[in-house]
Amino acid sequence: MENKEIRIAVVDDHTLFRQGISSLLSENEEIKIMFDASNGAVMKEKISKYPLPDVVLMDITMPLVNGYEATAWLKQNYPSVRVLALSMFEDDEPIIKMLKCGAGGYVLKESNASDLMYAIKTIAQHNYFLNDLVSGKLLRSIQDEVKTPDPVAGLTANEIRFLELCCSELTYKEIAGNMCLSPHTIDNYRDALFQKFDLKSRTGLVIFALKHNIAKF
Repeated sequence: MENKEIRIAVVDDHTLFRQGISSLLSENEEIKIMFDASNGAVMKEKISKYPLPDVVLMDITMPLVNGYEATAWLKQNYPSVRVLALSMFEDDEPIIKMLKCGAGGYVLKESNASDLMYAIKTIAQHNYFLNDLVSGKLLRSIQDEVKTPDPVAGLTANEIRFLELCCSELTYKEIAGNMCLSPHTIDNYRDALFQKFDLKSRTGLVIFALKHNIAKF
C-alpha cells in the first residue's frame, strides 16, 4: 500500500484516548481517519456511512459490543478490513481471543507514535502485525514474501495436535490431559517449539499455528 492513504477507524470507549489517537494519526499525510466510535455497536452503525477503512484500531473492553464481538462481526461482514487490537496489558488470553476473532495483530496503548504507525503500515500491507512475541525470522518471511521451507513439515503429529490445542482456552495442564500425556511432556513440547521457532510465549505459538493453517477459526 505504498504511496496510498491508509483509511483508519478508531473504536475505543475512552473519549480522550479515541480523540487523541485520531488527532495524532490525522497529522500524518499517509493516514486518513474515516470515523471513530465508542464501541462495536456504534461502529456497526457508522461503517456503512463512510468509505470502508483499511484498518480498524479496536479496543478490547467496551460496553454494548466489545472488541471480540466487533472483530468477529467485521471478519464476517467486511473481511477485507484489518483489525489491529488495542491492549492495555500484554496478557496472552485477550490477545489470543482477539486473534481467534479475526484480528491481525495488536499494539499496547502505551506504544509511541512511531511504533503505532509502523504497526498500522505493516498490517495494512501484509494483513498481520507480529511483534516481539514472535520471531523476527517469521516476521521477515511474511513481510518479504520469501519462499521458505515449510516449517510444519518437520513437526510430529503430537506437536501439531499440541499447537491446535494451544489455540483453545485449555490450560497446559488440561492440554496434557486431553492428549493423555504428562504435564512434563507438554512442557517439553512447548519449550522445544519455543526454541525451534524462536518464540517467547503461548501467543507466539497461536500466531504460528494460525499463519500455517494448523488451526483455523
